[in-house]
Amino acid sequence: MVMSHDSKLAIDGGTPLRATPMPVRRAIGVNERAMLLEALDYYDQRGADPGYEGIFEQRYCKAFADLMGGGYADAVATGTASLFVAVAALGLPTGSEVLVSPITDPGSISAIIMNGLVPRLVDCAPESYNVGLAQVEARISPRTSCIMIVHAIGRPVTEIGRIVELARARGIKVIEDCSQSHGAMVQGARVGSFGDIAAFSTMYRKASITGASGGVVFTRDLELFRQAIAHADRGKPRWIEGFDDRNPSTFLFPALNLHTDELSCATGLASLSRLDDTRHRRLAFVAEVTRRISGACRACRPYGYSVDDSPFISPVIVDPARITVTKQAFARAVLAEGIGLNPHYNYLVTDWPWAQRFLSDGFETSNARSIRDRTFNLYLNENYGLAEAEDVVAAILKVESAYAA
Repeated sequence: MVMSHDSKLAIDGGTPLRATPMPVRRAIGVNERAMLLEALDYYDQRGADPGYEGIFEQRYCKAFADLMGGGYADAVATGTASLFVAVAALGLPTGSEVLVSPITDPGSISAIIMNGLVPRLVDCAPESYNVGLAQVEARISPRTSCIMIVHAIGRPVTEIGRIVELARARGIKVIEDCSQSHGAMVQGARVGSFGDIAAFSTMYRKASITGASGGVVFTRDLELFRQAIAHADRGKPRWIEGFDDRNPSTFLFPALNLHTDELSCATGLASLSRLDDTRHRRLAFVAEVTRRISGACRACRPYGYSVDDSPFISPVIVDPARITVTKQAFARAVLAEGIGLNPHYNYLVTDWPWAQRFLSDGFETSNARSIRDRTFNLYLNENYGLAEAEDVVAAILKVESAYAA
C-alpha cells in the first residue's frame, strides 16, 4: 500500500492513491496443484489418460453433496451448462413461463429460452439486487411452471424458504441459481438446498472453482438427478445396471455433451475444501469496508452484508444529490485511484435488446433499475485485507471531496 497526499484526482492527472495493484487471487494454490498431480499420477500409474466420469469426479461430487447437507451432485462443463441442465431436467411444459430474477447473467435467461420456455421477470425487493417473496408472488401467472431464484452477488435470497413453500403449494418448481453465492447460508442451510434443483458456476473467479470454467448441478431428488446426468451427457442413463456407454441406441433422448473432466474435478476437490475459509476472509474485508464507509463517507453508503453471505462483489450505494457528476463518473474516478471495481453493473435483463423478444411481457423492474443505477461494485477476493479496505475508503473520500455537491 502506497498512500498519496495528492488531492488532485488521478483521473485528472493526479497521483493515484494506491500505487500497487490490488491483490491477485491465485485460486490455483498449493493444495490445488497437489491434487492435480495426484490425479495425473493416478492415471499415469494405470497407463491411461485422465478422462471423465472417473474417480475424481465421484470424489468431488460426493464432497459437494456432503457440503450441501446430503443429496446428489453432478459436475458439468460450465455454469451456463449447469443452468441449462437444471432447467432441462425438470421437463417443464414447452412454452410455459419461468419467473426469473431481473439482475442475473445471460446464462440464466438463455437456459430458459433454449429449453423452449418463456422468461417472466420478477422485480427485486427495494434496495436489493435480489427478489423477495412479495415480488415473486405478484408475478405468478396461470402459465408459470417454475421459478428461477438468483442469489446475486453472493447475498442469499433470505425469503427463499417461503418462496419455495409458495411454489410447492401451487405445483411450481424452483431452481436456485447459486453461481455467485457458493456456501452462503439461510437459517443454517446452504443456498441451493431449498428448491427442487440448483445450479452453480465454478469458473475461476468464484468462491470455489474447478479451473478456468465449470459448473455443478445439485438436487436431493434421485429421479431428478438421473434426468440431470442424462441431459448433461447425450441422454445416457448411466444409473442402469449394465449400461453400455458405446451403444447410442439405448440413450434416452437428444442431449448435448456438457460434462466435465477428471482434472477439473481434482482442482474442485481441493478448492471446495477451503470454501468456508474463503468465504470468511472475503466477509472480513466487506465488513471492514462497510464499517469505514458508514463512519466516514457522506455521498456513499454501504450496501450492507450478513455473516451468512459469500461475497462475490460488494456494491457501494451513491447518493446522486450529494455529488456533482454522474454515478458512473464518480466510480470511474475511484477506479482511477487504483481501486478495482465495476462502475456500472450491466446485468439488468431489461437493458439487453436481444432478450426483449423472448420475455413474457414488457414488465419494467423498477426496483432493480433503481439499485443498479445508484451503485458501483467493488471487486474482491479472499486476499483483500485491512490495507485494501483502508485504501478503498480513502479513495472514495478523495473522490467525494472533489465532487461534493
